[in-house]
Order: sequence, then structure tokens, then C-alpha cells
Amino acid sequence: NQRSSSSSLFSGFRVLGLYSNHVPHALRYHKKHREFYVVTAVGKCFHTYNVRNNDLFLFSISCNSLPDDIVCVAADRMLVFAATGKIINAFARNKEVVMRYQGHKQEVRLLLPLGDQLISADSGGDVIVWDIQEGDIYLQLQFDPVTFDVSAMMHPSTYLNKVLLGSSQGALQLWNIKTSKLLFTFPGWSAGVTVLQQSPAVDVVGIGTATGRVIIHNIRLDETLMSFTQDWGPVTSLAFRTDGPPIVASGSPQGHIAFWDLERRQLVTQQRHAHGTAVAAATFLHGEPLLLTNGADNAIKVWIFDQEGGGARLLRCRQGHSAPPSTICHHGNDGKNILSAGQDGTLQSFSTVHERFNKSLGHGWFNTNKKKKGLIYEELRLPAITNFSSATARQSDWDGIVASHRGRLATTTWNYQRCTMGAHHLQPPVPHRNAAATAVDITSCGNFAVIGSSCGRVDVYNLQSGLHRGCFGNNDKAHGGTVRGVATDALNQLTLTAGSDWLLKFWRFKTKKEEETLKLNAAPASMILHRESGMLALALDDFTLLVVDIETRRVVRKFAGHQGNINDMTFSPDGRWLITAAMDCTIQWCSPLLLLDFWIFDIFLLTFRDAVFKCHNRVCVASCLYVSMSPTGDFLTTAHVDSLGVYLWTNKSLCGPVGLRPLPADYQPAEEMLPGVTADELEQEVVSEEVDDAYKSASQLGAELVTLSLLPESRWKSLLHLDVIKRRNKPLAPPAAPAAAPFFLLTVPGLTPRFMSPAETGQETQVKDYGPSSVSIELTSLAAEGGGSSSLLLAFIHMIDSMLSSGRDFDLAHAYLALFLKVSKSQHPLLHLSSRLETGWAELRASFDQSLCLLSYAKSALL
Repeated sequence: NQRSSSSSLFSGFRVLGLYSNHVPHALRYHKKHREFYVVTAVGKCFHTYNVRNNDLFLFSISCNSLPDDIVCVAADRMLVFAATGKIINAFARNKEVVMRYQGHKQEVRLLLPLGDQLISADSGGDVIVWDIQEGDIYLQLQFDPVTFDVSAMMHPSTYLNKVLLGSSQGALQLWNIKTSKLLFTFPGWSAGVTVLQQSPAVDVVGIGTATGRVIIHNIRLDETLMSFTQDWGPVTSLAFRTDGPPIVASGSPQGHIAFWDLERRQLVTQQRHAHGTAVAAATFLHGEPLLLTNGADNAIKVWIFDQEGGGARLLRCRQGHSAPPSTICHHGNDGKNILSAGQDGTLQSFSTVHERFNKSLGHGWFNTNKKKKGLIYEELRLPAITNFSSATARQSDWDGIVASHRGRLATTTWNYQRCTMGAHHLQPPVPHRNAAATAVDITSCGNFAVIGSSCGRVDVYNLQSGLHRGCFGNNDKAHGGTVRGVATDALNQLTLTAGSDWLLKFWRFKTKKEEETLKLNAAPASMILHRESGMLALALDDFTLLVVDIETRRVVRKFAGHQGNINDMTFSPDGRWLITAAMDCTIQWCSPLLLLDFWIFDIFLLTFRDAVFKCHNRVCVASCLYVSMSPTGDFLTTAHVDSLGVYLWTNKSLCGPVGLRPLPADYQPAEEMLPGVTADELEQEVVSEEVDDAYKSASQLGAELVTLSLLPESRWKSLLHLDVIKRRNKPLAPPAAPAAAPFFLLTVPGLTPRFMSPAETGQETQVKDYGPSSVSIELTSLAAEGGGSSSLLLAFIHMIDSMLSSGRDFDLAHAYLALFLKVSKSQHPLLHLSSRLETGWAELRASFDQSLCLLSYAKSALL
């Protein structure tokens, strides 16, 4: 079998929409930058975000992708520690692995940096103290998981070389890691310890239990000061506020956060549904009214406490889908925004330019006018979006997105600019029982929405008013089975519908009358229309593809090759290529516009070599569920099984010629790794405090380039107009002699006081530092009339020649030379400089002309 090492058409670029998982975050404070950084795990790598100006900017990504998923992260002043399985990896500059700590026999689940040491605990009961710099084991403690299963660790403030261990049985132990001695054992509260957190007060710690209790305990006196109980299950995180109010926050598996007042010993407020899943970690920023949280719902959130009564509001959020995408599509003609509907019920927009342009359109909700009282939060949400269509023609005037939901006949409208669900729920006048919307499309003008349902109806609605504008077919039925696809042409003259009754029908859009019917070989699974070329692609249930010309209304191409159901397909912008994704884990690229001579070959020959590839994520092959080609043709976007991200693949054919040949019948697709997050969009990178990250420019970039002197223009431009400046600044009266010498003049010690000359100060002054007047005097004194000699003139000529040949101080050299020609009478030593000047200016003129040409071309392209 012939096998390609990689795809010649696509290369992985990056993934969008991944921010966090169930691993608790780690918070760092950079003293030099005076900024907070949060580290979150995303699969096999971790991201570092800057909480600058209450914002979340992605500043760094770990370059070394680890072999397994990260199970816990921790950070100190210099390094970031990430545990994968039994190995702990230390990352410097948040990027490269500089040390690996190997010695655990079970999976590591807890990490605690403590000075020059790192403490780790695994699921087998081993607690190891590592020397961070050397990587050696300093101390190893063994616990029996049956009697003391380590579930939490913390270092009590001001307790030198002490660590407090909590167990799932409920007991706590205080150890001295330097002497390897057990100092004290706390019997516990008959509940497993889930969280240990240091409070702002010395000797006082917060303890979270599996029964939902929050215990404030003094470990020096072994005295419980107070306790609270939350009704949402185990405590997943604890955080103490340090900017004034004595508040402790506790997280829950339901995503709620409770805030307790330690003075009044009562619940102050609660933040329900702060996360869609369990709150993995919550941390108050030191000295600020900000709470940072992350969860398994793929979200990082910053909450600010500026509400009356001590309540918090969401200040900043980086959030993706908490469940895999259910469908994706590009929005607009610039290819910069990707609409993605997730199985979590949200509709989001991801930007291919920068994550700051991402948008979340939120969840779909039932009609609030008809909702019943007493419904809980989850019952008010609409099911996940199964299909949607968008248009930008009239999105500034009214809603430009129509979406169908799982098991619902009514479709919803969404507004992209306001980032909210629209005002209309589109539903037929006489709803059919147990029917659901299965296919949607928006006309190119953006005025109408065409919606097909499982009962065979195809209805038309006005998007501005939400009113029903008719339906296709006799007896309000366009097909005898489920409508699998609807499409309208570019001029709103033709409507195409495909149903499970194996029929493709052509309708007149205005009159709603059927014009022609095409019988298919199998039931269509999906349908997509390329409006510009008039090519209609249908994916059939027998794993074949049909391409129909809507002008001639004939099948012009038929493709086969997939070994599973075709999940999705998309056209290239010019309509020459059709990309399909199927359950056989392959993505195929074929051409509907091949010459008919190719049709005589086997159907596998209609697919190009290396255009077929499999996607996998190092664990198992990841089936591609949805594909979308950018309107500009630069990226292919995919969504995969059990993956929360949206993946971008670069189209190599735009970068250079790509040799494509037909595939043999026994061709085996190449396997491609799913791309990860890249640092191309990052603004800067976080560095350790001891490293000087200031960039130092090179003195000279290249021999063919010139470097300016970086002096102000007054230093060298004024040299050419010194005579004018002197006439303008000529004083009206002669200067008067000072009555006494200034006190700040330097003197030479001795019996006879005398002033120190400038040459005796020991400070060398370069000509480059002189002002225009001083330079004029120096150049005048070079000639014999000014007390100089011919050797000085020749030395000056050599200096100018050296400056021109090296390309340094280009502007200053020309200014000195121009002034020299004014004040000097002898010009014969300058003859050999003429060729060098002409050569230098010719190279610069060519560079200027080329840059101006490119700039003019770019301007004309934009206009």
C-alpha cells in the first residue's frame, strides 16, 4: 500500500477555543512586571494568561507537548511544574522543559513548591520532597492509602519547613520536611479533606470537606474558630479575600460559589452558575477585589466585587465550548470569524486573527413570554443547536442567524452584532406534533429564512418581522419524508430541497411551485450549495457524493471513496474543490470540475494524492464531524469527536505550487496530528524575574543596509544652514564679561589656584556628541588656514569613507561631508568618494522604489 507521510495540501495551524479543563489553575506574581499570571492546563500543554488591567491575554504556551494529559500544575517564582502520569516536568520561561523529576510509582495528583524544594504526592501514598535545582529526592514519606490517603497539601504561613497534609479519611498531619518528623495529628471532622488553604491570619487555615463543610481552624491551638456548610456538595476550592473585607469563597461541583463573612459568620452572597461544571479552583488576587476562577467548562473568569451587599459581577472571561461543537460555519466574506454551535447549547464566534475578537452569543432560551413559573435554570435552556445558517447582508438591521434545535420545531434567530439571541421563534402556523426542524437556510439578501422539518414541510419566514410567508408543496408538504437539506440560489429565484424520499426538488422561490424533480440513487444525508458556481453537492446514505448543476439540473459528477457516513462537506471559494469529512476518520478533497477524460478511470482516481488524511490526537483516531472552508481559501476549519476546540489547517496551495496526482485504489491516508495552540498571536512572553528580557538591537543589521545615527534632526540638519542660523541669532550688543567666575568650574589642587582645562577632566568627547556650531569650528580648523594640515584633511576623508562603507550613521556622514565642502577650499582628496556615494544612493533608490511600488499595489488592492 502506498502511504504518504503527510498531506501535501493541508498542514496543521492551530486550535481555537481551548482555555481550561478540570485541573486547578496556578497563580503567579511577577515582582519585576508587577503583574499576575494564571497558568491553566489544556490537555498536553498549559497556557499562561496575564491578568493585566483586569484582562486575560494569552502570553505564553508551553512548547513541549507532553506525552500525556497534565493532571496538576503548580508554579513558583521561576518555574512552572506540570505532572503527567508519574513524571513531573519543570518548565522555564513557561515554554521548554528544563528538568524532569522521576521517582513516583503511581500517578502524581498534588504539587506544592516550597522554596528550593518541590513536594509531590501520588495516588499510591508516596510523598516526595525534591531538590528543584538538582532534581534529587531530598525526602520520601510513605503513607498507607487505607488509613491516610493524602488528598490536600499546604504550607502554613511562617511555619519554617512545615507542611500540612490532609487525607480523604478526614485526619490532618503536620510534618517537618527537614527533620522528617511528624509534629502533630489532627483527628479531623469525620469527613474527607478536599481543600486546604492558608488564611490571611497566621496559624489559621481553611479546610474544605467532602460533606460541604468549610472549617476555619487554628492549627497552633488546635481550635475550630467557626464552620459553614454549603448545600451543593463537596468543597472544591477555597479562597480568602485579602483586600479588606473578611470574606472566604467556597466552590462546589455544581459550579456555584458561596461567599461567607468571617466576622458576622454568615453567608453574604452567592454566585450561582459561575461555571457550567465544577469550580476547579478559585483564587483572590492579593490586595485586589478580584476573584479568579477556572473550571472544566473550558472557562477562565475574573469576578470583581463592586456590587452593593458584597456581590460580585463578571469582569472578564475567556470561554469556549464546554461540550464538543455540533456544527461550524464561517461568518462573513473575510474569513476571519467562525461561528460554532456546541452541544452545551451555546453559539460562539471564534476569530482567526486574535482571541480578543471572540464573541459568545450565549445560550438559547425558551420564549420568556410563555415560560412557566417555577422552572429551574436548566429547564429554561433550549436544547443544543443542530444546524444554523448566517448572512451578513442585513445583520445591521435585524437578526442574521437562524438556528434549529434538537427535537424542536421552532427555530430561533440570533443577532451577531449584539451577541444575543434574537426576538423571533419561527414556527409554522399549525405545528405538527413530534416534528422538528431539520434544515435551515438564509437567502443571500438576508430577508428570508427557509426551514425544512421532519414532517416534510418547507416554510419561508421574514426575518425582519418573524412572520410566516408561505410554504412549498401541495397540502403544505414538500416531501414525503424528512427534509434533509434546503438551499436558495444567489438571486432568490430558485429553492432546492432534498428529502429522505430520495428526491431532489427544484422550486420557484416566489410562487412556491415545483418546477422539476430529480430521483436520487439513495436517500440524501445532507446538502450544500455553492451559489456563485451553481454547484449543488449531496451526500447520500450509501457513502457516495453527487454534484448537480442547478442550471442544467443534471448530475455532473459522482464520487465514492468514503467507508463511513459522510458527516459534513464544504466547497472551496471558487467552487473547484469539494471537501468532505466522514466517520472513517478521513478528510477528502475532490474536484467537481475535473475534465471528463478523468471520468474514465476508477472513482478513486477522482481524489487527489495526499488530499486525503486522517486526524488523530495521539490517543485514538479522531473522526472529523464538521468542516468549513474559509471564504478566502486560506484555512480549512474542522471539528472532531470529543474535542472542544475548532481546528485550523493551512491551505498550502496558496503558498506555492502543489503537485496533485490521482490516488491509486490501494492508497492509505496519511495521519495528521491535530494542531495545538501556537504562539503566533501572542503579544509577548512571560519570563522569570532574574532574566533581563529587554531587547538589544544590533549595531548593524547587514552590509547592504544603512543605519541612521539616531541623533535629533537639529544635530545634522542645522549643519547645512549654519550661516543663516548665525545671522538670525547674532546678538544686538556685545556680550559683557562676567563679574566673577562661576563657582562650579573645576580647579586644580595646589598652592596656586587655577582652573582645570577640559582636557584634564579625563572625559573624552566624541565628535558625534558635538552640536552644529562645534562641528563647524572643528571642520574649519582642519584646513591650513585654520591651523590644520593636509594630513588632518586626509584623516577626515578616511573617516567619511569608513562611515559610508560600513553603512553606519548614514545621515550624519552626509551632513558632515556637505558642511566640509562648504568650509574647505581643497576638494581633490574627495574624488575617490564620488563612486561610493553614487553606489550607495543607487541601492537606496532601488529599495525606495520597490517599497513604494508594493505600497501602491497594497493601497489599490484595498480600494
